[in-house]
Amino acid sequence: MFKRLGAAILLVEDLQKCIAFYRDILELKIKNQSPDWVEFQNEGQSAVLALHPARIKQKGTSNMLVGFSVSNLESVCKKLEGKNVKFHKLITQESFGKHAIIEDPEGHLISIVEIPPKDELGQIPYLSWLCSS
Repeated sequence: MFKRLGAAILLVEDLQKCIAFYRDILELKIKNQSPDWVEFQNEGQSAVLALHPARIKQKGTSNMLVGFSVSNLESVCKKLEGKNVKFHKLITQESFGKHAIIEDPEGHLISIVEIPPKDELGQIPYLSWLCSS
């Protein structure tokens, strides 16, 4: 069901300060970035470390969630619903793909994502234009 660990997501209070630490002090390379999050990845590694702002500061809860990649999020979520897994966030379409968040028995959050494969021809502007003509 779960292919691989896709990300360790750290929820942080000061995103810019943490970006500077991981980028400048630990010398991790930025893989993707938006105003609301950043992903770091070392060369040759498939998993990423992602920083997201902590929306709500809750005492006694973890500020880390584990992220898994799957090939068919609807199927996985249906299977998890059948096992009475608690959903923190139902499937939503995001800019990066489909996303849901479940909770483990202690309330730790687990992110599940289905990221579509990139269209190789779409990555080359000339070929994208040629294919759409």
